[in-house]
Amino acid sequence: MKDEKQAAKSAERVQEQPMTNSLPDEDLMFHVRNGVGESLGELFSRYQDPLFSFYCRLTGDRSLSEDLVQDVFYRILKYRQTYRPGTSFRTWMYQIARNARLDSIRKEHVQKDQMKVPLESDIAAPIPTDRVQQEQEAALLHRALMQLPEEKREILVLSRFQELKYDEIAQLLGCEVGTVKVRVFRALKELKTAFQQLESQRVVKSPLGSQS
Repeated sequence: MKDEKQAAKSAERVQEQPMTNSLPDEDLMFHVRNGVGESLGELFSRYQDPLFSFYCRLTGDRSLSEDLVQDVFYRILKYRQTYRPGTSFRTWMYQIARNARLDSIRKEHVQKDQMKVPLESDIAAPIPTDRVQQEQEAALLHRALMQLPEEKREILVLSRFQELKYDEIAQLLGCEVGTVKVRVFRALKELKTAFQQLESQRVVKSPLGSQS
């Protein structure tokens, strides 16, 4: 009964508002659920980049990330009838994204030591020192992130990069908000340790570090 009322409210909003990019995600998904395929294009425009960023930080593989983004929207269209009107579209979408990632691991037997880390290697002109340092630190941070176990990497990407709220993550993972907070804290602590180790290795290997 509750779902029926929420669906009715969504239908009323859809009828009152034109099909523009000002519609909420949930109303657009209501369109998609009822066969209006054009609305999927707007959702794709909104979430293509966030999903690509999500997968890049999880896998370090740009090509695989592009494929996974396409797979997510294929699944959204295929399983559109499973979306319950009134529920958060973003949470529902990231659940699909997580499932697509897990299926990819099972299918391709992706190993952590095979994951590629994107680095800035094609620099055509000199870059200011501060920018170089920022890029080096960003690369180190990404390498440190890639060293974490999948579940810790995922929860950091969701909370710190995708900026999902703790209650959204709790709903995705099927746990309490307090549990999410503890997992994020522990993952951040492990990330800091990994980053510091990589940073110390960089200092030792640098020319300045080898001078007597």
